Amino acid sequence: MEVCRVPRQLPPINLRFNQSSSFRRSTVRCNLSPNADNSSESPIDDQMFILGMGFVGKFFAADLKAKGWAVSGSCTTAAKKEKLEELGYQAYLFDANHPQPEILEIVKNHTHLVISIPTVKGLVGDPMLRHKRLVESVLKDGKLRWLVYLSSTSVYGDCGGAWVDEDYPVNPTNEVARARLAAEQEWLSLGNNLGIAAQVFRLGGIYGPGRSAVDTILKQEALSKGQRRRLSKSYTSRIHVADICQSLNASISNPSSGNIYNVVDDDPAPREEVFELAQKLVEQKFPSHLKQNTSPEKSEMLPPEKSSRGEKRVSNARLKKDLGVKLLHPSYKSGLQSIIEHIHISG
Repeated sequence: MEVCRVPRQLPPINLRFNQSSSFRRSTVRCNLSPNADNSSESPIDDQMFILGMGFVGKFFAADLKAKGWAVSGSCTTAAKKEKLEELGYQAYLFDANHPQPEILEIVKNHTHLVISIPTVKGLVGDPMLRHKRLVESVLKDGKLRWLVYLSSTSVYGDCGGAWVDEDYPVNPTNEVARARLAAEQEWLSLGNNLGIAAQVFRLGGIYGPGRSAVDTILKQEALSKGQRRRLSKSYTSRIHVADICQSLNASISNPSSGNIYNVVDDDPAPREEVFELAQKLVEQKFPSHLKQNTSPEKSEMLPPEKSSRGEKRVSNARLKKDLGVKLLHPSYKSGLQSIIEHIHISG
């Protein structure tokens, strides 16, 4: 597998964050560069704070930690905090519905910040920036020099199947997308006021080990309402978590001020096609695992009709040109193949 090298010659992405998939008797291990050796690397002075150590945050934290970074982050429950500390991270509780000013004092002592928290219902913008002047006053005397806000391609709305880049007019059509767009503007404005490199990553649908069409099929559970709705789209932009990590690394190596990047793969394929391939891969590797009869879940995966809801094909040309990113998984095909190769079912 080809590994992206960025200008500072950072080590290749080596995601060693072990995840247990929720389907019975299986373990997913993500080790995308098994031959990479980080044992001789010296710790560096950079310190990363990840506001919201969820799926993406934990993978990125593992990648940075393997390279010698000091990594801290926030989570929402005491149980999650304990697990993160067991993995060697400084973890802090943060409730987006009731953001505590104390977290700013912690963030200010870090050089880099990734914001990966969901929007809050009824709030336009980012919950962290409810009191923007306070945030600026605290952070202006700190160490922070780089930040990325993880947004979504949903801010473009329904584009009728057109190819869209970062200059395409945004048209968010729901409350969450409107809140995302407002948060983008707030973080870019904050970065400008602080004089630091602030960027926005508009992510496609995120997938990876433990969170993919393969995992959905292996669990053999009914699709959620949101999953069924997304099945009707003609095009769906997506991105493997490993490519999010390498894009973040590339941005660290080549920081910019005020830039927005679409972080998606090259293949905005219909979700239906993704599930068809996932089904085939599972049947090939685990022929005795799936039920023999056709389940309601499988019929849900192949809807007879399609709609134009939220259709767009998102371009990643700027990501490749400006940051030099060469995708590890330019299509869901290699992404799903990599995922199933690392799945093992015991018993």
